[in-house]
Amino acid sequence: MTDPRRVLLLAHTGREDAREVARAFAKALTAHGIIVRLIASEAEELGLDATGPEIEIVAVDDETAAGCEIAVVLGGDGTILRAAEITHGQPTPLLGVNLGHVGFLAEAEYEHVGPTIQAIIERDYTTEERLTVDVAVYRDKELVATTFALNEASVEKAARERMLEVVVEIDGRPLSRWGCDGVVCATPTGSTAYNFSAGGPVVWPGVEALLMVPISAHALFARPMVVAPDSVMAVEVLAQTEGAGVLWCDGRRTFDLPPGARIEVRRGVSPVHLVRLHRAPFTDRLVAKFGLPVEGWRGASERRRRTTAPTSSVEVVTPAGPHDRTTVGEEIQ
Repeated sequence: MTDPRRVLLLAHTGREDAREVARAFAKALTAHGIIVRLIASEAEELGLDATGPEIEIVAVDDETAAGCEIAVVLGGDGTILRAAEITHGQPTPLLGVNLGHVGFLAEAEYEHVGPTIQAIIERDYTTEERLTVDVAVYRDKELVATTFALNEASVEKAARERMLEVVVEIDGRPLSRWGCDGVVCATPTGSTAYNFSAGGPVVWPGVEALLMVPISAHALFARPMVVAPDSVMAVEVLAQTEGAGVLWCDGRRTFDLPPGARIEVRRGVSPVHLVRLHRAPFTDRLVAKFGLPVEGWRGASERRRRTTAPTSSVEVVTPAGPHDRTTVGEEIQ
């Protein structure tokens, strides 16, 4: 006898639309014999209980996602980052349904809930692995905390009126001293988050690399940097200065950094797996999420001319007419 299928359902229950979609997911999945697992606090807010075997109620711990084939996450990127925290260390892939704004980590939109449910039922999806970072915090050379991040670990000044004095290090060698508002250490996945706002580069998620970006640094050498995926980045808050710092990981986990504190950021041991329902390239995702202008792009029409033109030793290219224009949206339909 095969084990029953299980899906972990996580939602931003502070939003009515998320609660409504969560109930729809639970009803549809259980109707197809799939057990839906809920966190106790969210189950209460959704008005769902474990009166039958089709609903499981669990606490938040290291085993929350154990045995679940997928975790459906209803909300924005913040909710997906919370889900990454809850499922960290488990191979359970995350399927984000965007109910927020940009929703860069999400795979489906609110209006596509029906097809998304059907894809889960039919197991019609793929997964991709996303690099994470592991973060260690030291005070007086003693390890005091460890955590991880999917998007970024950022060292920021604790007080608005004081600049943060830091020295940064790559692979055990000092690189530069900065008076700044902070330093962002990001993954390719996080390159479209805080890194993007800080002026860092957009890095395709298939690229294995780590990023370091200073925030408003008063220095001649203060440029975004891309380093090897096995590099170790370190940021030290200078001792004997009045400015203290604070470490934020994915905007969720925070640690105080007094003068003399040090953080080390390296490639994470446990990657995050994201569900993909579509095969659209990352370029198309950038265009769709940011609403980038691509009018006038002639790539598709140029390819059509090349494939339909008669074989000849001389290639004749005629001027394109107004109907030869296409957009990314038309190309991928």
